[in-house]
Amino acid sequence: MARYLDVHPENPQPRSISQVVAMLRDDAVIAYPTDSCYALGTRIENHAGADRIRQIRHLDDKHHFTLVCADFAQLGQLVVLDNSAFRAIKAATPGPYTFILPATPEVPRRLAHAKKRSVGVRITEHPVAQAILRELGEPLLSSTLLMPGSEWPMTEGWQIKEELDAVLDAVVDAGDCGTEPTTVVDWTEGAPEVVRVGAGDPDRF
Repeated sequence: MARYLDVHPENPQPRSISQVVAMLRDDAVIAYPTDSCYALGTRIENHAGADRIRQIRHLDDKHHFTLVCADFAQLGQLVVLDNSAFRAIKAATPGPYTFILPATPEVPRRLAHAKKRSVGVRITEHPVAQAILRELGEPLLSSTLLMPGSEWPMTEGWQIKEELDAVLDAVVDAGDCGTEPTTVVDWTEGAPEVVRVGAGDPDRF
């Protein structure tokens, strides 16, 4: 049964955040809000957690997770940035964008694209996600909470709790945070290519 935490969307209660982080450190899989819909998350080193997320969403082992970071310093440890990418991504974060970039050795091989050795990273602006990430002190392995056969991600915490109670460890409910996923920008070839238009304005790239 999933633990249900009703968290203030702008001023999350420290006690609730500490409870979520303690569960993550104990290899929990959680549903949590971002600035572009709810997501599933677990620690990067939690192999079983990654498998559980794949099972929940009916994904194969080729699915590419996003590494959600607290800040630009954390993001910079995971991906290789040239000067133009550095400036453009710094200006666009935090925000509803996912950037696909060459991975550094810090990224476990199993999480990087097999051929390109790239990985998707983002810095979310949502105060609750930010609070979790800051206290956790490391990025979250994450995937949009889009269920098989659904056109839109799940948006209501109570609904997530009701439908996924048996397969999640915690649901962090901070109210509606939208249904539009991130805009995805691929920077692996040295120049930005928008590969999915979502909540972030693609025109800046």
